[in-house]
Amino acid sequence: MPLVESQYKAPYFFKNGHVSTIYSGLVRRVNGIIQERERITLPDGDFLDLDWSFSAEKTTKLIIVLHGLEGNAQRPYMTGTAKLFNKNGFDAVCVNFRGCSGEDNLKYRSYHSGATEDLETIITHVLETKAYSEIILNGFSLGGNMLLKYLGERDNVSKEIKAAIAVSVPCDLYGSCKELHKLKNRAYHDNFKRYLVNRLRKKQKKHTDKLSVEAINSIKTLKDFDDVYTSKAHGFDDALDYYTQCSSLQFLDKIKIPTLIINALNDSFLSPECYPVKEAKQNTNLYLEMPKYGGHVGFHLFGKHYYNEKRALEFVLENY
Repeated sequence: MPLVESQYKAPYFFKNGHVSTIYSGLVRRVNGIIQERERITLPDGDFLDLDWSFSAEKTTKLIIVLHGLEGNAQRPYMTGTAKLFNKNGFDAVCVNFRGCSGEDNLKYRSYHSGATEDLETIITHVLETKAYSEIILNGFSLGGNMLLKYLGERDNVSKEIKAAIAVSVPCDLYGSCKELHKLKNRAYHDNFKRYLVNRLRKKQKKHTDKLSVEAINSIKTLKDFDDVYTSKAHGFDDALDYYTQCSSLQFLDKIKIPTLIINALNDSFLSPECYPVKEAKQNTNLYLEMPKYGGHVGFHLFGKHYYNEKRALEFVLENY
């Protein structure tokens, strides 16, 4: 599919990618959305918490929203999306990945960029227990990579899934990892690492047979974290094996439903490989939009809703 020309016009100060990223992560607030929590049991005995919000009128349309690294269902980019779709006739379920809902999950494993088995469980649960005939997937950052991998690695996707939107996606995980280790991203890197290591220390106390304090103390970078924990806890040889197997880039050519990727050109988290121009040109179902501005999940507009939220709704209405 030809590349999509972006219509995003960033307000003056938000032309700076770091301003967009930081404001959207730390300052933005979304009010007036009411969520109801549902806990589901996963096949391995662990659990996931789903936070639902609903359209004013009964509907058969649903959007499933997936968060990024160390996010949750209450992040403004999640609730902003849910609120806009609720106002336009969709129910919404904002997913908390394992251990992200305020309560540690039960297993040693957690969530990661390629954990499509958990997304499959969520979709199966929705189809078996609800009456939705039209489902949209919307993922951010890590969650965007997960949904793209999910759509591309399967021969058959449920007929109820009509379209997908992935925002600020590290399609090439190793490339994005290298970007996050650069000096320009030092503050983000250190913040992510601090949260991840602190969470891992709590988990280690429950799983002392699987991880030592010494191993945690050896973690100096995000790649170290993936070498010590992410890869080993989820069946990969090391961080590079994890990045290689779970990057969605290799699955994009097999996506069979209308799918929009929105990656800002000034997103400091993304490497050149994370802009899949060739793949979009070769797959008629894949739309790539590369706004000049927007940072990482920071497509600010004055008003209640961000550009990516309005664009997601527009894309859905255009494509089915």
